[in-house]
Amino acid sequence: MSAITRKEVEHVANLARLTLTEEEVQRYTNDLNAILAFAAKLNELDTSDVPPTSHATDVHNVMRDDENRPSLPLDAVLKNAPDHEDGQFKVPAVFE
Repeated sequence: MSAITRKEVEHVANLARLTLTEEEVQRYTNDLNAILAFAAKLNELDTSDVPPTSHATDVHNVMRDDENRPSLPLDAVLKNAPDHEDGQFKVPAVFE
Protein backbone atom coordinates (compact mmCIF):
# COMPACT_ATOMS: atom_id res chain seq x y z
CA MET A 1 0.00 0.00 0.00
CA SER A 2 1.31 3.41 -0.85
CA ALA A 3 1.88 5.97 1.87
CA ILE A 4 -0.16 9.12 2.33
CA THR A 5 1.90 12.18 1.49
CA ARG A 6 1.87 15.56 3.11
CA LYS A 7 0.51 17.01 -0.13
CA GLU A 8 -2.46 14.60 -0.04
CA VAL A 9 -3.27 15.56 3.55
CA GLU A 10 -3.18 19.24 2.61
CA HIS A 11 -5.39 18.54 -0.44
CA VAL A 12 -8.03 16.72 1.63
CA ALA A 13 -7.92 19.46 4.27
CA ASN A 14 -8.49 22.01 1.53
CA LEU A 15 -11.45 20.04 0.15
CA ALA A 16 -12.92 19.89 3.66
CA ARG A 17 -12.28 23.61 4.11
CA LEU A 18 -9.99 22.93 7.09
CA THR A 19 -7.08 25.11 8.03
CA LEU A 20 -4.38 22.91 9.52
CA THR A 21 -1.24 23.98 11.32
CA GLU A 22 2.13 22.50 10.33
CA GLU A 23 1.95 20.32 13.43
CA GLU A 24 -1.52 19.01 12.49
CA VAL A 25 -0.49 18.23 8.91
CA GLN A 26 2.47 16.21 10.20
CA ARG A 27 0.36 14.44 12.84
CA TYR A 28 -2.43 13.53 10.37
CA THR A 29 0.11 12.33 7.82
CA ASN A 30 1.65 10.05 10.45
CA ASP A 31 -1.75 8.88 11.76
CA LEU A 32 -3.12 8.05 8.31
CA ASN A 33 0.04 6.16 7.41
CA ALA A 34 -0.22 4.18 10.65
CA ILE A 35 -3.82 3.28 9.76
CA LEU A 36 -2.76 2.14 6.28
CA ALA A 37 0.08 0.08 7.76
CA PHE A 38 -2.38 -1.61 10.12
CA ALA A 39 -4.76 -2.36 7.23
CA ALA A 40 -1.85 -3.82 5.25
CA LYS A 41 -0.99 -6.01 8.24
CA LEU A 42 -4.58 -7.28 8.35
CA ASN A 43 -4.37 -8.14 4.64
CA GLU A 44 -1.60 -10.61 5.49
CA LEU A 45 -4.06 -12.81 7.41
CA ASP A 46 -5.38 -15.95 5.78
CA THR A 47 -9.16 -15.50 5.70
CA SER A 48 -9.94 -18.16 3.11
CA ASP A 49 -11.84 -20.26 5.70
CA VAL A 50 -13.80 -17.30 7.10
CA PRO A 51 -17.26 -16.91 5.58
CA PRO A 52 -18.26 -13.40 4.54
CA THR A 53 -20.48 -11.61 7.06
CA SER A 54 -22.58 -8.50 6.96
CA HIS A 55 -22.88 -8.16 10.75
CA ALA A 56 -20.59 -9.02 13.63
CA THR A 57 -23.44 -10.69 15.52
CA ASP A 58 -26.46 -12.71 14.46
CA VAL A 59 -29.32 -10.52 13.30
CA HIS A 60 -32.91 -11.52 13.71
CA ASN A 61 -36.21 -9.71 13.54
CA VAL A 62 -37.15 -8.44 16.99
CA MET A 63 -40.47 -6.99 15.90
CA ARG A 64 -43.65 -8.53 17.26
CA ASP A 65 -46.24 -9.99 14.95
CA ASP A 66 -48.68 -7.44 13.61
CA GLU A 67 -52.03 -8.25 15.21
CA ASN A 68 -55.33 -6.43 15.21
CA ARG A 69 -56.13 -5.09 18.67
CA PRO A 70 -58.87 -2.80 19.91
CA SER A 71 -57.94 0.87 19.99
CA LEU A 72 -58.51 3.25 22.88
CA PRO A 73 -61.96 4.80 22.95
CA LEU A 74 -62.06 8.24 21.32
CA ASP A 75 -63.16 9.92 24.56
CA ALA A 76 -60.11 8.54 26.38
CA VAL A 77 -57.78 9.67 23.58
CA LEU A 78 -59.12 13.23 23.53
CA LYS A 79 -59.48 13.52 27.31
CA ASN A 80 -56.16 15.33 27.85
CA ALA A 81 -56.06 17.19 24.54
CA PRO A 82 -55.88 20.96 25.05
CA ASP A 83 -58.39 21.44 22.22
CA HIS A 84 -60.32 19.11 19.92
CA GLU A 85 -63.07 19.35 17.36
CA ASP A 86 -65.13 16.69 15.56
CA GLY A 87 -63.15 13.86 17.15
CA GLN A 88 -59.76 15.26 16.07
CA PHE A 89 -56.95 17.14 17.79
CA LYS A 90 -57.13 20.85 17.07
CA VAL A 91 -53.80 22.63 16.79
CA PRO A 92 -52.89 26.23 16.04
CA ALA A 93 -52.44 27.05 12.36
CA VAL A 94 -48.86 27.15 11.19
CA PHE A 95 -49.54 29.11 8.02
CA GLU A 96 -52.08 31.88 7.60
